[in-house]
Amino acid sequence: MVDRLVIDTLSLQAKDFATRWKGLIRRSPQLKHYAALDDESLVRMNSAFYPLLARTLDRGLDRRELGDFFVRLGKERMKEGFPISELIYAVNLVQQTVISYIMTDFGVDSSLRMYQSMGILNKVAEFFLLGCFYLTKGFLESTYTNMKSKSAVDEDILKLYFKDDFFFKKEDE
Repeated sequence: MVDRLVIDTLSLQAKDFATRWKGLIRRSPQLKHYAALDDESLVRMNSAFYPLLARTLDRGLDRRELGDFFVRLGKERMKEGFPISELIYAVNLVQQTVISYIMTDFGVDSSLRMYQSMGILNKVAEFFLLGCFYLTKGFLESTYTNMKSKSAVDEDILKLYFKDDFFFKKEDE
């Protein structure tokens, strides 16, 4: 069971976590597309991660909710012109922000909290690994559908290079 303090903190202080994440973004020269955004946009775009993670820690992993969020994120960022490598790295920085909180602010009070932290970290890692899986699916799906409809790339050529099966693919996109 995850301590309520972690769940409540992630939910109630999402903007604070997003601000910490923004600082990591600003110090990462690899994230040129993110760096081009203003601080307010970065905080706003990142704030949704933490309540979702809190719900996941509270209620358990809901693959549909997690998948919907990350697939949508992958599609949006692809349409905004972000490279997939930056998306995955930025998500990794979200994970680092959460881990830093757990290891420095939550886990230091007692040996019981330190033990709880290890369990929480496993759930956080599962959340972000599965999230990156769905993020990549969404990004590739959007790339696939754009190439098919907007660039008129032949379906056989697309299938040659996109060997993925897209979960949420709609033919009308």
